[in-house]
Amino acid sequence: MLALASSLLSCGVSRAPSMDPQGDDSFDDDLRAARTLTEQFWKQQFDQLGRTYQPINDFIPYSGSSGPSCDGQPAVPNNAFYCPAGHFIAFDRDWLEGLWSEMGDGSVYVVIPHEFGHSIQAQLRSGFELNVQAELQADCYAGGTLSALVGSGALRAQEGDEDELLLSLAAAGDPSDDWLNPAAHGTGEQRQSSFARGYRSGVDAC
Repeated sequence: MLALASSLLSCGVSRAPSMDPQGDDSFDDDLRAARTLTEQFWKQQFDQLGRTYQPINDFIPYSGSSGPSCDGQPAVPNNAFYCPAGHFIAFDRDWLEGLWSEMGDGSVYVVIPHEFGHSIQAQLRSGFELNVQAELQADCYAGGTLSALVGSGALRAQEGDEDELLLSLAAAGDPSDDWLNPAAHGTGEQRQSSFARGYRSGVDAC
């Protein structure tokens, strides 16, 4: 863990400059920045490849089980997801704000760029044999996105951000290394490693 933590360096997870007069962003500030900056980053990446980035159609907060369905599947509490059928991202606002309060703003800059990673996979028509491969690549994309935003100055580093990111990834990890489980996302260590690879080497390494 210490070696991984040092490799992530200081991941910035606050807006630069802050919108708050005291220099502290609110949950809504971080949520808006995570969406806006992530889409700006991916538009630039697609432009460089001579391709057209398709912005998501909607960004939907919900509460509990009241979220939008995706291709006939109902939304579930304590979750965030990308829906290819509607090209939208939805998230349980109460759950995500709880993570933001308990683990710090870094959680928002893990969850939201991860879901955008799935939208990128859909646009690139990426194929995977196992669900866990798609999930770990989305973690890698999230790391690469965050690294680019910090490097460009769009986000700035704060003390403790690195620990927040590692904690968020560890908390979201699977309890066992069962890659054949269709719902597998990878263990905490695997998710941290994938995120770190993207952060160190950029999205091209994903």
